[in-house]
Amino acid sequence: MDSAGAVLRAVLDHGPVARSSVARATRLSAASISGVATSLLSRGLIREAPEAAGRPGIGRPTVPLVIDAEAVAVIGVHIAVPHATVALLDLRGRVIEQHREPHAGRDPASVLDRVAERIGRLRRRRRVLGVGVATGGWVDAVTGTVVEHPALGWRDVPVAATLSRATRFPVRVDSNSRALLRAEQLFGAVAGRARQSAVHLFAGNVVDVAFATGGVVHQGPRSAAGAVAHLNVEGCTERCSCGRTGCLQAAVSEQTLVRRSGATDLLALVTAAQEGDARALGLFHERARLVGRAAALLLDLFDPEVLVVAEAGANRVPACLATLRAEVAAWSAAGADVARVVHATSFPTTVLAVAGGAVALDHIYAQPLSPARI
Repeated sequence: MDSAGAVLRAVLDHGPVARSSVARATRLSAASISGVATSLLSRGLIREAPEAAGRPGIGRPTVPLVIDAEAVAVIGVHIAVPHATVALLDLRGRVIEQHREPHAGRDPASVLDRVAERIGRLRRRRRVLGVGVATGGWVDAVTGTVVEHPALGWRDVPVAATLSRATRFPVRVDSNSRALLRAEQLFGAVAGRARQSAVHLFAGNVVDVAFATGGVVHQGPRSAAGAVAHLNVEGCTERCSCGRTGCLQAAVSEQTLVRRSGATDLLALVTAAQEGDARALGLFHERARLVGRAAALLLDLFDPEVLVVAEAGANRVPACLATLRAEVAAWSAAGADVARVVHATSFPTTVLAVAGGAVALDHIYAQPLSPARI
């Protein structure tokens, strides 16, 4: 994070905030704050908020700074196995508009062409700073390439380069969990603790993990960190595509859940569970127990300040988070205060849109004055 990023993050965390308070929070000089703030104001990233100023006193009045949630935006894309989500987000990570469309075909050209078309429609709403893409599988964030996504049948797909050519925006790509962990660090309910150390477990049609220490999300030398799809968890009986039984992803994927339920899709199954359908509730509680066992292993391995789980039951079905936490407590040997450490995602109804948006927003908050960002 550069000095401009530090100032922008301080305004995000503390705004409305006086320049003098930003200087104390960032340990930058008053002159540096003044120059950086002027640049951020000119780019529409922050604004002065006279409505939030205190009562006038002696001397020059202080006008607080806040993040400008109206001037600019990013576009977030999430590519799931059955569909793609394309959304417009403001600088606070809030979803302004989102669209989810089923894939007409799963080949990369078909999917990315439709995504680019939707981006073209959304870009008319605001001045867009960039595009972020999140997806499952092995994602090389440095090159913007989906190295391998078995569920989609993708291999070595240059997603960033393809979408950048089609949209003329800077495009960045990362995995589900790494993207969502960055969202938690920026905007989440426990953002301060997540910046110390955190683990994020994503359970959708694919399952992956991210972990961070000191605010830095680990990627690994091949950008392959977080592959837990074939983690063996006791109690998993589904046969995996790798030929074994006991793989976490085979047991808890949305495809498995929908197939076992007979529902048309996951949303229908969530709705049934929320309305008290016993079969739907039973399936979500069973899934929560299996995800909880995996979370217990991760808790013991990393001993993080927070462990965040993005899983439909824990996110949106009452009592499933308690089931998941109980399973973590039963299987973990770390002695952690599970209720304090284990959390559901901060974005339960917009998790896919936020995942894509966070890939772009993370870079803006790190280097907001870089010409490539604006």
